[in-house]
Formats: sequence, structure tokens, C-alpha cells
Amino acid sequence: MWAYRSGIVHPTGEDLTGYRVEATDGHIGKVDKHSHEVQDAYLVVDTGVWIFGKEVLLPAGTITAVDRENKTIHVERTKEQIKAAPEFHHDNHLRDPDYRQELSKYYGVTGSLGSMGRPII
Repeated sequence: MWAYRSGIVHPTGEDLTGYRVEATDGHIGKVDKHSHEVQDAYLVVDTGVWIFGKEVLLPAGTITAVDRENKTIHVERTKEQIKAAPEFHHDNHLRDPDYRQELSKYYGVTGSLGSMGRPII
């Protein structure tokens, strides 16, 4: 869950900050922060006004494609699944192992991890 899927190339040092993030059913926000550490990779997504300006933490395993040309990241979750995820507080949860476990359970149950068929660009 906390690693990029096979085929999703994320070179060390690549900056994804500002990339648009697309759920399976539409735009959810933009990348505010990200990590590419082995087994600890994630995106912090600023949802803007979509869900009242809150941030969400998405494990790298939810990413299905990174379109570098259009600066867009596709995730295999719906907007509703992301909106209903355990609440994220940047100062408290970024390195909290209990919160990570809670997210792993939530995202592992709410959606499959199969390919969405989107190209990796």
C-alpha cells in the first residue's frame, strides 16, 4: 500500500508538487507534498474547496498512472472514497504509524488494487 505499483516509475528527486490529482470519477485536488521513500511513499493532496479545503493523505499504492506531460496523477479511488477516508492532520499524522495502519485498512477494503488501464506516460 505504501509503495508505488510495478510499472509506475517515480525517480528519486522527481517533484510531483502541483500535479493535478484525478480520482476515478473526477478531479480531487493537487499534490501539496509527496514522498518516494521505499515502503513509505504517499501523496498529500490539497482538495481546495472540494471538501472544504482539507488535505488528504493517499498511499502511493492507490496511484494508477503518472502523466508527466499533463502533470496529472490518477488514483484508483472515487471522490467519495477519498472524502470519507480517516481525517488527516498534517502536523499529527504524517509520520504516525497508527494512522498509517488505519489508512491501509481503509483503502485496502474500499477499493481494489487492479489496473485501471490508464497509460503510464
